[in-house]
Amino acid sequence: IELEPVKLLSREDQLEHTLAIERRRIRLGYEQVFQNLMQESNKEGDYYAFEEEDAVSTDLTHVQSIELVQPPHANHHGNTFGGQIMAWMETVGSISASRLCRSYPILKSVNMFKFWGPSVVGDRLVFNAIVNNTFQNSVEVGVRVEAYNCEEWITDEARHINSAFLIFNAVNDKEELLTFPRIKP
Repeated sequence: IELEPVKLLSREDQLEHTLAIERRRIRLGYEQVFQNLMQESNKEGDYYAFEEEDAVSTDLTHVQSIELVQPPHANHHGNTFGGQIMAWMETVGSISASRLCRSYPILKSVNMFKFWGPSVVGDRLVFNAIVNNTFQNSVEVGVRVEAYNCEEWITDEARHINSAFLIFNAVNDKEELLTFPRIKP
């Protein structure tokens, strides 16, 4: 379907239109840069296979923790505080990242944190964390949270309630960023 051209009536409309064109140009430029990087990495051959001998298996970074939601962890309706879940997720993610850097990781950012469903007092929350990828000075840890009430615990029927990607850095005693090893996803 061909759309009618936009009629720019005011100076503000012209400015907004110009800005939208520029944002689109930049966005498409980033996509092209990404495509070029992917093509270059494919031309270089098996980059990951070459480095795979030195790479660390992600199996070594898997961490699981179980927490029981108690009344201090919940609001007056009995729903678990989101901040409490985030704190537990940061703890398990930090332990996962520390298995690679052999130091104390520092949380840099939280990406795509999603609340998929509620948990309440009495639920057992199972936190699973594993390193997804490493970059030169940072590591991405994926954390998934599942909730079980007493009946679900017995029948092993989990409710997926949270997911997030946590990005960590690590520093040495001189506050210099440490380099993370390559991993085998």
